[in-house]
Amino acid sequence: MRGETFRKIALSFPGAEERETWGEATFRVRDKIFAMMGRDGRRASIKASKGEQAALIASDPDTFFHPEYVGVHGWVGVVVRAADTQEIRELLTEAWRMTALKRSVKAFDASHDGAA
Repeated sequence: MRGETFRKIALSFPGAEERETWGEATFRVRDKIFAMMGRDGRRASIKASKGEQAALIASDPDTFFHPEYVGVHGWVGVVVRAADTQEIRELLTEAWRMTALKRSVKAFDASHDGAA
């Protein structure tokens, strides 16, 4: 996967926007961050649960890692080039769902027949 693909997926969700913060691209909904990507597009961090984070790192430590600062909150780091596009799409969808308003998630689900 390329950094531009990550960006395109992150911005595909209702209300999603990109804003540079701390020298990185941050992807937000409701002014709350659900994903971040380094300036060079090589590494990213995605909001996740601690359980999901642990499972991803255990299953593929060459792709997933414990990111600085936000890793303690369950976020998972991603080596973008090594990542599977569909898996990242699913992770970004869940990160957006955890951050968006419930009514936005409900509308999204209705428009996608409940598929994430």
